[in-house]
Amino acid sequence: MSNPPRTRKLRLWEALTLSVGLMGPTLAMGLNGAGVAATVGKAVPLVFLLGLLGVGLVAYGFWRLTQHFHQAGSVYALAGATIGPRAGFFGGFALLGTYLAFLVCTLAATGVFAQAFLHALGIRSTGPWVAVALLAAVGVTALNSRDGRTTARTLLIVEGIGILAMLVLAAVVMGRAATGSAPRHQSLDLSVFTAGGTTYGAVMTATVFAFLSWAGFEACASLGEETDDPKRNIPRALAGSVLLTGGLYVLMMFAQTIGFGTDARGVREFGAAESALSSLSGQYIGTWFALVIAFTAVASAFAAALSSSAAAARMVQALARDGFGPRALARTHPVTGAPTTALRVCGAVAAALAAVMYGTGAGAFDTYYWYATLGVLCVLVVYAVAGVGVIVFTVSGRGRIPRWELVVPVAGLGYLGFVFLQQSTGQRAPYTYFPWIAAAWCLAGVAVVLFAPSLTRRIGARLAGELVADAQLPAPNRKVPS
Repeated sequence: MSNPPRTRKLRLWEALTLSVGLMGPTLAMGLNGAGVAATVGKAVPLVFLLGLLGVGLVAYGFWRLTQHFHQAGSVYALAGATIGPRAGFFGGFALLGTYLAFLVCTLAATGVFAQAFLHALGIRSTGPWVAVALLAAVGVTALNSRDGRTTARTLLIVEGIGILAMLVLAAVVMGRAATGSAPRHQSLDLSVFTAGGTTYGAVMTATVFAFLSWAGFEACASLGEETDDPKRNIPRALAGSVLLTGGLYVLMMFAQTIGFGTDARGVREFGAAESALSSLSGQYIGTWFALVIAFTAVASAFAAALSSSAAAARMVQALARDGFGPRALARTHPVTGAPTTALRVCGAVAAALAAVMYGTGAGAFDTYYWYATLGVLCVLVVYAVAGVGVIVFTVSGRGRIPRWELVVPVAGLGYLGFVFLQQSTGQRAPYTYFPWIAAAWCLAGVAVVLFAPSLTRRIGARLAGELVADAQLPAPNRKVPS
């Protein structure tokens, strides 16, 4: 039987850190720019600026719906309360696939960057990457089993250090470029915010890579039952996580593009860089700062695994509470409120999958990219379900959302379709298999809905009860007298 905590504990900033941690901005800032540069040249900052607009269209649905509903299941409750129990289970099942895939890929990333950091220190005998991944799985499970504040504070410290290091590097790069003391006399070239040298069609296609940097922004919605004043703080955390990381991404892509240079040589070096931030750190500050950057990459990967574990476990908890899976998975710790059993199961599953990948000869980078791709394909389906949910909710008039706002989720669905098409076509094996694997996972969710009608009825009854309870609570923008 579930034993929820008596009082809400998490504050706005603590909910926000879960979403920021799952996105792993330090990793995204260090890895995702090079691929975009190889596609659009110096227009990388423009790509991320447009990507922010696309993500904003998608995030709108979550922002609006979390003003009215809150539950540990995130889109499971949001879609269930707006479209119906079947859609809720389908969306929740797809999101569980996303979080589990992200947990595997971030554990692999922790192994990759830990070995790279040790190599940078001159330590060559580091053992297999899977050993680090398995240790990380134990670590994230143990931390998440404690009070939710422990997870939030760990994420804040880890990502805070990484972001601070990025900002220091950006300030040095732009300062030297502005004063003419850059290594190759690079300058502050604002033409990077135009499509000069490429086409706007290529820029829009490249926004798909940028969009992936925000995958996981909705993670804080899974903390709806553990956050103080959730109808106020969860929407703010969602908006804050998207805008905060968006500003960081645009700033850092500008700094990296300027740092390498906007001429042909600079663009070529940026596009070929395996670790762009480390390369720039060595050129503009020194080897010691490159080591700092390498360490923040390890910490950021671990933080992303921490967030993925927390979000996956809460999804398992929500599903088990409604009868999908053993009831033991719905249990929470009587003191911390953490879904400890679900955390252990998710950690064990992710560790087993990482071990299987290692056993079949897959490298850590392959494991990272393969599972990241699977997670993104599933999350695109989730975002589409949430978009349809806010459209249905707006048309119903239950939330008193102005009808003219329908243009936002409709545009978001169009952008999601564009991203999914780009992710599913023109790929080489094994990436051609991943859309089918993601589809098989999502179809398994459909099969459960079709062949377990009693589960759907339980979900519907629970959501109906929560809707009644929500209707008795103050409106999200109404102040409550103390």
